Amino acid sequence: MSFLADLLSTVFERRYRQPSNRGAVTRPLEELASALIGSTGETSGLVLAQDILSGFEEMDDAGKLAFFKHIATEMNIDPDAVRRALDAYEKAPSKQSYHSFMAESEPGRQELVRRLNRVQGATGRLVRMRADLLRLARETPALAALDLDFKHLFASWFNRGFLVLRPINWESPAHILEKIIAYEAVHAIDSWEDLRRRLEPEDRRCFAFFHPAMPDEPLIFVEVALTKGTPSSVQALLAQDREETRAEEADTAVFYSISNCQAGLASISFGNSLIKQVASDLAAENAGLTIFVTLSPIPELKNWLDQEAQAQNFETSSKAAGTAAYYLLHAKTKNGLPFDPVARFHLGNGAMIHAVHADADISANGREQSGGTMVNYLYDLNKVAQNHEQFAATQKITATANVMALARASSLFRGDER
Repeated sequence: MSFLADLLSTVFERRYRQPSNRGAVTRPLEELASALIGSTGETSGLVLAQDILSGFEEMDDAGKLAFFKHIATEMNIDPDAVRRALDAYEKAPSKQSYHSFMAESEPGRQELVRRLNRVQGATGRLVRMRADLLRLARETPALAALDLDFKHLFASWFNRGFLVLRPINWESPAHILEKIIAYEAVHAIDSWEDLRRRLEPEDRRCFAFFHPAMPDEPLIFVEVALTKGTPSSVQALLAQDREETRAEEADTAVFYSISNCQAGLASISFGNSLIKQVASDLAAENAGLTIFVTLSPIPELKNWLDQEAQAQNFETSSKAAGTAAYYLLHAKTKNGLPFDPVARFHLGNGAMIHAVHADADISANGREQSGGTMVNYLYDLNKVAQNHEQFAATQKITATANVMALARASSLFRGDER
C-alpha cells in the first residue's frame, strides 16, 4: 500500500472523540459568533466554536431561525466595500489589490463556518446544521444567500477527491447496516432479513461513498444486482424466491436503487461519480459484465399528466409504456431540461434511455407515481462522456429506437415532435 493510501486509510478509520461536557452554553450564540470571527487564539477559538455548535443543537426551531437570520444579515458582504475593492483592482491589478477584493467579496459567515469546522467531528454537525437551514429557509427567502455559502464550502469539502468508496456487505458493521436500512429511499428495506437478501448473495452488491471526517455516515449508496439480461420488474429483481445468478454468468449490472443519505448535502452531487466508479470497478472485477443499466422509477409522471390536463392512460401495458416513453422524451421544464428529476440526473451523467417497462413496479408507491412504469437508463462506458457533453450542450436526449417508437405510438404524441 502506498504512503498516501496508508495515510488516507488511517484518517478514514479514525473515530472522533466526543467533546467534553462543559455545561450549558449561557452566552447568546450571536455574541459567540462575533467573538469567534474576531478570535486570534487557536485554543480560545476552538472553545468558542464548540460552544456555538453545542448551543445551536440545543435550540428549538425559533432559536435556530433567529441565529440563521443574524449571521445572514450581520455577516453579509458590504456592497460599497466590494465596489471600491474592485475599482482598485481594475485600476492597479496586483496581488494585494486582488487579495483585498477577495476579502471584501466573501461574506464573514463563510469564515465563521470554516472556523466552526476546526472542532473535532464538526463536519457532520455542520451538515446537520445545513439540513436545519434548508428546512427553515423554505419560508424565509432571505436565507437563500446563506445556504449558497454553505453549498459553496461543502462543494469543496466533499469533492470527489476526498470521498472514499467502500463496499457494503452482510459482514459490514451493524451501525453501518442500520443506516443503510434507514436511508434507503427508493425501495424500502422491511427487515434485517430483507437487507440480508440484498447484500449476502453473490449476485448482489452495494457500494457507498464516505468522507474521512464522517467515517460512520454514508453519504450516498447504490444497490446493484448482477443479472443475465436487462430486468423489467423490480418485484422480480427483489423476490424472495428468485433464482440466484452466479456472478461469473452475469452479463448485466443493474443499479436499482440510489439513495442520498444526508439532507444537509442536498444539491452536492455524488451520484454521477458513484455510478461511474462502481461500473468501472465492476467491469474490472468481472470481464463478463458488459451492460450497465438502471431500473429507475419515473416519480413525476402522474404529476406531469395532471399539470398538463392529460388523460392518465395506463389501461394496457402498451399504452402505459407509450405514455411513459413520451413523457421521458418530451416533457420539459421551462429551461428545456427533462421534467423528470431522475431523468435529468441520469441523462446529465451521460446515460441514454434504453427501455421503458409497464407493470415494472406494482407497489402502491409505484402505481401512485407512474402507473407502475419504470425505465432502464443505459451507461455505455464508451459513450458516457460523449452523451454527457451532448446533453450539456444541446439538451438532446439519447434514446433507443424502441423507446422513440413507443413515444410516437402514444396518444400524447403530436406530429411536430421529434
